[in-house]
Amino acid sequence: MAKSTRPVRHVAAGICLAVPVVALLWVPWYAHDLPELAGVRLFYWYQFAWVPGSILFMIAAYLIRGDRS
Repeated sequence: MAKSTRPVRHVAAGICLAVPVVALLWVPWYAHDLPELAGVRLFYWYQFAWVPGSILFMIAAYLIRGDRS
């Protein structure tokens, strides 16, 4: 009997969902005055960049799970 890949898929989906959370909770890494982009500090750009990034990770988690029912 073939072993199910379901637990592996759940772990991979969980990692996809955890990446944005961990990246945004690691504040000392991006809480600096410099660099700036268009006069806006990295702190704000980093958080804003994770909005579409989080969406991509959520889509990846959904596709990895493979549960369509």
